[in-house]
Amino acid sequence: MESVRTKIDRFLAAPAFAVAGASDDPAKFGHKCYACYLENGRKAYPLNPRTTTVLGQPAFPNLAALPEPVESLTIVTPPAVTEKLIDEATAAGVKHVWMQPGAESRAAVEKAERAGLTVISGGPCLLVELGYRGR
Repeated sequence: MESVRTKIDRFLAAPAFAVAGASDDPAKFGHKCYACYLENGRKAYPLNPRTTTVLGQPAFPNLAALPEPVESLTIVTPPAVTEKLIDEATAAGVKHVWMQPGAESRAAVEKAERAGLTVISGGPCLLVELGYRGR
């Protein structure tokens, strides 16, 4: 069984990331996750079907609309949405999903694992890992 540390290292080794649930509201966790990638010089795409921009960057309604495929998907959505995102991620060729605290559900984790995705869930936080400073 792969350690959480190894999963995080593999996740963060991706050339580009997507953040499902990215928001332009600085109080929202999805905003902070997207901003954290940018603060750390990472290429990241905000996913949110209800907005056109996040932090001045184009937002995309789903993974299929991205200008390039991504290997790693950060999920900051309610668990019911997370479960639906797993199907989308699998179809888009995502290899790693990081369900941020509050986004995971047992059904989503099991679905992702059955699909062969590397899953990070149950506590580790992107903001802690990358050292979010706030924008």
